Formats: sequence, C-alpha cells, structure tokens
Amino acid sequence: MTSIDQPALPGPLRSMLRELHLLAPDRLAERVAVHGRRLGFRDTVLYVVDYEQVLLQPVRGDGVPERQELSVEGSVAGRCYRKHETVRTTGSGGPRLWVPLLDGVERLGVVELLVDSVTDEVEETAKAFVSLLAEVLVVNEAYTDIFARLRRRKTLSVAAEIQWELLPPMTFATDRVVVSGALEPAYDIGGDSFDYAVNGSSAHVLVLDAVGHGLPAALLASAAIGAYRHARREMYDLPDIAVAVNRVIADNFTGSQFATAAIARLDLDTGLLRWVNAGHPDPLVLRDGAFVRPPVCRPHPPLGLQVRKPDVCEMHLHPGDRVLVYSDGIVEARSESGEFFGEERLADFVLQAGASGDAAPEALRRLMRKVLEHQGGQLQDDASIVVLEWHTGSPQRMVP
Repeated sequence: MTSIDQPALPGPLRSMLRELHLLAPDRLAERVAVHGRRLGFRDTVLYVVDYEQVLLQPVRGDGVPERQELSVEGSVAGRCYRKHETVRTTGSGGPRLWVPLLDGVERLGVVELLVDSVTDEVEETAKAFVSLLAEVLVVNEAYTDIFARLRRRKTLSVAAEIQWELLPPMTFATDRVVVSGALEPAYDIGGDSFDYAVNGSSAHVLVLDAVGHGLPAALLASAAIGAYRHARREMYDLPDIAVAVNRVIADNFTGSQFATAAIARLDLDTGLLRWVNAGHPDPLVLRDGAFVRPPVCRPHPPLGLQVRKPDVCEMHLHPGDRVLVYSDGIVEARSESGEFFGEERLADFVLQAGASGDAAPEALRRLMRKVLEHQGGQLQDDASIVVLEWHTGSPQRMVP
C-alpha cells in the first residue's frame, strides 16, 4: 500500500522497530522511555500484572521514574486494567494517560504516559505506541526471565511453573467468539489446566483436572495436553481425541493416576456445541439472564481409565450464549460452615458480572477472588474455568 493510501509510521516508531531486532530485554523500559519522549511523552512507565491479577508491577530501567506497585482493585491504573479503557488524569506532575497493555485482548498490564496536554490526537498516538509496546513485551518475554520474575509476588511451586508455561494466552477474541480462562491457586496450581485453539470456523476447548497435587499432577497434565494438541492438530474428531489422550495416560502413568476432562468443540457458523465428558462437571450455559443445563448426556470415566470410545454430547447455542467449562474445584470450594460454592452461585456471579459490563476476563478475575474468599483465602483443590462466548458482542468492550 502506498503512502497516499496510508500515512507512514511516525519516525520514533520506525526507529523503535529497527532497534527491536537487537534489543536486550533488560533495557526495554529504558528504550521505551527514550522513544516515548521522541513521540512527545515526557515519561513512559510500563506495569505488568502479577499471576493472581492483584497488583500491577512497574518495569524499572535507567531514565524511568521510580514507581511503586499499584493495586488492581484500588487505583486509576487498576481501573484502566479492569475496564480495558484509556483513563485521563491530572495530577501534580501534569496530565497523564493510562492505557491498557494488550496482546490482542489479553491483558498484560497498563502503561502510564505523562503528557503536556491531553487531546484526542495525543490519545490515538498513545494507543498506537502502547500496541507496539505490547508486541515488544511478548516477544522479549520469550527470551528472558525478567518479566516472569516481575510477575510473581511469591515463589511459584515447580508444578505451577510448569503449568503457567503450558497455558495458552488467558483470553482470545474475534467478532464471533471469546475464549477466556482462569485458574487458582496461581502460585501453587498442580493438576488443573486448560487449552484452546480457534481454527477457521471451529473453536476447541479443553479443561483438565489431573488427579492428585503438586509435581506428579502437573506432569500428567502436561502429557495430557501434549496428547490433546497432537490429536487436535491431526484433526481427530472429539471421541478420537479422547481415545488418544486416554492412551497416553494409561500407557505412561500408573492405574491410580488419571484426569477428568471436558473436551469441547464449537462450530462458529452454526452454534453447534459438541463435547466429551470424561468424569468432569457438565458445562453450564448462560442465556438471556439465566443458566441453562445442557441435555442429559452420560459421562464417561476419566482419561486414563476409559475402555471404549466415548459418546459425544451436543446442543445448539443461541447467539449471545456463554458456556462455562470448569473443574470441580470451583463449585466444591467450601466455606468455614461447610457450604459449597455451587453451580447456582457460579452462574449468578458470571451473569451479574456480565450485566454490570464486565468482559469475560474481568468477570473471571473477580470470580476467582470470590471463590478464594468463600474458602477463607486458601483453596483445598485446584480450580479452573474457561468461558466460551458465541456472538455476544462483548469483544468490543475489550478494545480501548
């Protein structure tokens, strides 16, 4: 496309793109600040969110002003993160822009920009700059431990280290589908995990709960997800995917080790949802302000214990439906009085979050805080959940 059709990138962005090829990750914050000043931003500070999505941690560097960690719940930066929106403020240092740091719609953190004045043109430049910063951060994170260390407020268990490296981005969205996931306890997750892929007109989702805790459960989950990805990429149908994962677990782990799972596929053209239930809780469907139970479908034994090809469950979604696929650690979280969190509380919370304007990733962030609070801040079992939304119109709420 010629320059007549589309304006050229501003010079500072072009020079930044050239520099990226040989940029040392530990100099990222410093060089971002330099290029920000060339664009007219007096200060540029990146913040990345921690694994529990509780705090926003500043990325430090030469020439970057000192900043403290900020609360996701109780700060302007937190509002920017929670609401996926650019926030304008004025303080003693002058006007500021707070812009969500997004990889697609995946929330990485926020960026603070100190400006001389706030105009629509300045804000548009800021959004373009921050979009580039998100790509830079994702690329650099693959080469270094700096950002992984920054995201942790305490030590991850070895099992949790494995699981976080195994996970896909926590949120993905197009104009037809949103997939968003969450899991806890973030620093000590063991056997729970999830995976997804969107291939053309099909959205694929797996939620897995490997029996046990700690490293043995994480290793089983890793093998199971590897087998799932292999079978999915070979374009197996759902029952054959279950057979492939079942075989890997049965052949490589003892009889007392297995995994419950829901393996689902959504046709984005027709809304047909198909899934295999391997000893897992049934999905919940939220529709028109209420929750709908799927048609009765006999569950099969967990993966690793199956002796025949499983049956497939089916239902047709309506535009705007949200499907919740979750592990029993969500609904079986117990309060001090012994009360389960339960399906109804889960469905009601997600419905109310949606009604209040929360997009899927924020609804799940708040849900996990609620589940932890229900069980006194200490989960007795891993808890994981994936929300699959079909034609809800919510992706627009995740783009600032």
